[in-house]
Amino acid sequence: MDGVEQTNEAWRILIVEDDERLADLTREYLESNGLTVTLESHGGNAVERIKSEQPDLVVLDLMLPGEDGLSICRRVRPAYTGPILMLTARTDDLDQVLGLEMGADDYVSKPVKPRVLLARIRALLRRVTEGNGTDGGEAGAAEEPVRLQFNDLVVDRAMREAWLNDESIDLTSAEFDLLWLLASSAGRVLSREEIFTALRGIEYDGQDRSIDVRVSRIRPKIGDDPVHPRRIKTVRSKGYLFVKEA
Repeated sequence: MDGVEQTNEAWRILIVEDDERLADLTREYLESNGLTVTLESHGGNAVERIKSEQPDLVVLDLMLPGEDGLSICRRVRPAYTGPILMLTARTDDLDQVLGLEMGADDYVSKPVKPRVLLARIRALLRRVTEGNGTDGGEAGAAEEPVRLQFNDLVVDRAMREAWLNDESIDLTSAEFDLLWLLASSAGRVLSREEIFTALRGIEYDGQDRSIDVRVSRIRPKIGDDPVHPRRIKTVRSKGYLFVKEA
């Protein structure tokens, strides 16, 4: 039996999956590990349910009747800031990249083992709760700053928000996590391996493009030039560098 974290009791998960048997089995496993789970089998109902219920995390299948997962993800993002974990039965990189570009925070290829899915869900929720200051204790908060400022760019870990020229920046949960990681390591090159392990808790396989996709999405949002970036630089064969004085 997996150890159940106390904070799990408040975590509400919405699974959008049209395979009812799979959805029921997944719900039973997640609920046995302390999560509260509700199901939706039709893509056409998912957008309104996500917006109205505001679950702590959404597990979203890519292929759904009524409306596909990519479209749902794109439509709910302006009104939903929680993590979205996308499930895909295909291993096509394009599907994974499109999911990330639509605002998904992570993806898992089906069939997925329940323990793996639970681990991914916990990792996503843990990052959110730690960022909100609900985990980690006072010592951790004292050691790491909660707000960073680089001229016209401000990144606040406690509020999980960022501003450019005093205007709020629209970032997904995963984009904020990556921006904070890079900004809090300003002046130091972070390898893709370091970034991947820090954000997803698993080893980098050398093929995953999610970090590159998110960097390309973050750059224009923080006023960086996508073609000739000054703030988040790509260091060839090494990784990414957040420049302190861009």
